[in-house]
Amino acid sequence: QVQPVESGGGSVQAGGSLRLSCEASGSADTGNSMGWFRQAPGKAREAVASFGLDSTRIYADSVKGRFTISKGSAKNTLYLQMNDLRPEDTAMYYCAAGCDHWLAMRCMNYLYWGRGTQVIVSS
Repeated sequence: QVQPVESGGGSVQAGGSLRLSCEASGSADTGNSMGWFRQAPGKAREAVASFGLDSTRIYADSVKGRFTISKGSAKNTLYLQMNDLRPEDTAMYYCAAGCDHWLAMRCMNYLYWGRGTQVIVSS
């Protein structure tokens, strides 16, 4: 079992950048089973970026070319570099870890979730 904890959120103007971090405590090694999600007010949670089982990076179309997911050198650490931020990127961002169901190299069910870090982008 692991417990993800996010950090790095904040308020920026459109065009700015933020780097989110996630550290998942616990003895288990999550490997590629980590990803970023977000949820804006009144909207459903959506996948932002994650690692596939084959270590490929998977991005939502809305963030391709602007966001970059990466893993830290320490076990169970994850980052999300967000550039050229837009007001529509405003949301609570969540880190997820541990996967119990893969389909076509993509995790379909993350087991452990952080409490989120708020990102606000003003125009």
